[in-house]
Amino acid sequence: RGIRVGYTPDVLTDATAELSVALLLATCRRLPEAMEQVKSGGWTTWKPLWMCGYGLSDSTVGIIGLGRIGQAVARRLKPFGVKKFLYTGSGPKPETAAEFQAEFVPLTRLAEESDFVVVTCALTPATSGMCNKDFFSRMKKTSVFVNTSRGAVVNQEDLYDALAHGQIAAAGLDVTTPEPLPTNHPLLSLPNCVILPHVGSATYATRSTMAVLAANNLLAGLRGEPMPHELLL
Repeated sequence: RGIRVGYTPDVLTDATAELSVALLLATCRRLPEAMEQVKSGGWTTWKPLWMCGYGLSDSTVGIIGLGRIGQAVARRLKPFGVKKFLYTGSGPKPETAAEFQAEFVPLTRLAEESDFVVVTCALTPATSGMCNKDFFSRMKKTSVFVNTSRGAVVNQEDLYDALAHGQIAAAGLDVTTPEPLPTNHPLLSLPNCVILPHVGSATYATRSTMAVLAANNLLAGLRGEPMPHELLL
């Protein structure tokens, strides 16, 4: 119909990467569970294995989608002492991966070898439902799964089964299907699943930059000029 479309790329990369790392740490170190124990009186005397989780030091991190956000996540995780980065996607990116000495591997191998899996890919017909029963069954029982891309990349029923039956250790999600997630959804009943309300870009600076860019796209479109960022179909 000749309708021009503007969008706001790049501006949320850093904010989403920060949130991905925050969600990963909150999940692997069981922070929401620990906070609840403080509130409920579960915090009593010291116990050797109480509230133990999994650390990043000397771990293998698998990133599904080494685009702008995936790279920004890897850049932030590297100083934690990650031993090895794996990544998968539509094809290898040797120049991009060199910064992290990341190895391009098939999805199945990424699932099998990663201690932490972070999903930062785009939602496409190829990635829809990609993280499913087969994927979770290949992961280690001590693995942590984090998704900050799109909810539909994950088969949520399969994820629930994997978490409920100890197939994987924990999951952290900033995206779900649908959004908002119904308050009675089975995933919300699991202590080893941390779910956030899609707040990846929710910093004041990022949202302000997005708004300005959207306004500039709109003004340029009304003037018949090239938009700062236009989706060319």
